[in-house]
Amino acid sequence: MKNEQFAKVKSGKGFIAALDQSGGSTPKALLLYGIEESEYSGDEQMYDLIHAMRTRIIKSSAFSGERVLGAILFEMTMDRKIDGKGSAEFLWEDKGVVPFLKIDKGLADEADGVQVMKPMPELNALLERAKQHGVFGTKMRSVIKQANAAGIKAVVKQQFEVGRQIVAAGLVPIIEPEVDIHCPDKAAAEKIMHAEIKAELDALKPEQLVMLKLTLPEQNDLYADFVAHKNVAKVVALSGGYSREEANDRLSKQHGMVASFSRALSEGLNVKQTEAEFNAMIDASIQSIFDASNT
Repeated sequence: MKNEQFAKVKSGKGFIAALDQSGGSTPKALLLYGIEESEYSGDEQMYDLIHAMRTRIIKSSAFSGERVLGAILFEMTMDRKIDGKGSAEFLWEDKGVVPFLKIDKGLADEADGVQVMKPMPELNALLERAKQHGVFGTKMRSVIKQANAAGIKAVVKQQFEVGRQIVAAGLVPIIEPEVDIHCPDKAAAEKIMHAEIKAELDALKPEQLVMLKLTLPEQNDLYADFVAHKNVAKVVALSGGYSREEANDRLSKQHGMVASFSRALSEGLNVKQTEAEFNAMIDASIQSIFDASNT
C-alpha cells in the first residue's frame, strides 16, 4: 500500500485537501458552513458537526482520487468512522485518496517574530496509531510573522528535527513553516526561510523523504529547486487566508507546486444546500483548484 500511495503522491495529478481544522479553528469553519455557535453547545457537539461536514465532503461524488491526491485529517477525524469504516481507511479504500494526519498540538507564544510548535511528548504513540489506520504521512504547522533570521531558523530547525522522527517511524512528514500573508516583509522572510530549508534538505540522507507545505510566495517559482530536490516527494501550497480566486491565481504561477487548501476548498459550501447544490459547488471548487495545481 505504501508504495502505491507514494507513487500517487509523487506522480499523480491533483492536490491535497486539508480537512484538519482543530479545536481553535472549528467554530470559524462551522460558521462559514452556515452553522452558528448558538446552534451547538460543548466540544462534543461541535466535533460531531464538523465530522458531519467533513464526511459530506469526503462522500461527495466530486471528491475522489481522480482530482484529489490526498487529504489531511485531524486526529479526532482519524479516530471516527465514515460508513462504519475508519476515516483514513475509507479515504484510501473507497476514494483512492491518500490519508495524512495533522500531528502538531498547536503553537507556542510568539518569540523572535515566529511561533514554533508546542512540545509533542506523545508523538511516537500517535504515529503508531496512524500507521495502524493506514495513514501515509503527517502534517505539522509553525508560523513566521516577521523576517527575523533567528526566529525563522528556529522554526525550520524544529520542523526538520520532528520531521526526522516521523521518517524514522516510517511515515512521510509534511513540513509546514507558514509565512503569514500579513508579514510586513513577506518576500524577505521567504528568502531567509528558503535558505534555511535548503540547508536542512541538503543534510538529509538519501532515504529520508519529506514533503513541504509553503505559503504562496511573492517571487514566482521561488521553491522550484525544492520541487526538483531528491529528498522532496511533493511541494504543496497553503491558501493562508487568500480567497480561493487569489490563491488559485498565485498557485497557477508556481510550476510543480500543488494546492493543499482548507478554507479555500470549503468556500461556498453550506449546511442548508441540497445534495445537488452541495455537489455542484464542491465539484466546481475541486476543478478550479485542480486546474491551478496542474502548472
